[in-house]
Amino acid sequence: MLVLAFDTATAAVTVALYEWNPGEGLRRRGAAEAVDRRRHTELLTPSVAGVLAEAGAAPGDLNAIAVGVGPGPYTGLRVGIVTALAMGEALKVPVHGVCTLDVIAWESRRETPFVVATDARRREVYWARYGSYGQRIGEPMVGPAAGLPEGVPVIGEGAELYAEVLGDRAVQPAPLLPSAAALAELAVTRLSGRPGPALLPPEPLYLRRPDAKEPGPRKKVTPA
Repeated sequence: MLVLAFDTATAAVTVALYEWNPGEGLRRRGAAEAVDRRRHTELLTPSVAGVLAEAGAAPGDLNAIAVGVGPGPYTGLRVGIVTALAMGEALKVPVHGVCTLDVIAWESRRETPFVVATDARRREVYWARYGSYGQRIGEPMVGPAAGLPEGVPVIGEGAELYAEVLGDRAVQPAPLLPSAAALAELAVTRLSGRPGPALLPPEPLYLRRPDAKEPGPRKKVTPA
């Protein structure tokens, strides 16, 4: 099974290609990482092409695509999901969504309760609570860092951004942003029937309305 994974729900544009064989386990074939919250569109497609070239693989070799579905800002998140859906349709392979917070939790390998928080802008964080790296408790939420659960450590970019608010709950170093390597490992784990966070439909978890809105009707002008 050859799985292409990528995530654009945060400032990171992260891509990885992993191969899984029942008798041999999981093997990384290629990966690319960049952090630039303003250039998701420009970076994603070349990164995918570069990872496939590194592995000596062609798009037609893929068996599945896994994509981070957020929560995250509207524009960046849309880039990854639209690309995944277009590739899945063209290649006739399944596309699986993975919660971006689950990816960070998975990479942490923490066995005791914690919170993952990422930057939601507007002085807020996207966050979710975990019993362990493979067990999310409840649905992802958005709100101020001051409102995060008490008594548990917080990891992710949100912990770094709001370290003064969180105090000793902010854990560093820890995974700050999602990695496609962890995303691919999580997806293959679930596709091979092993336990872990649920795979999701390839649909965005926005949690908030996009900033851009359709213009309303023009105001009538009363003649002077």
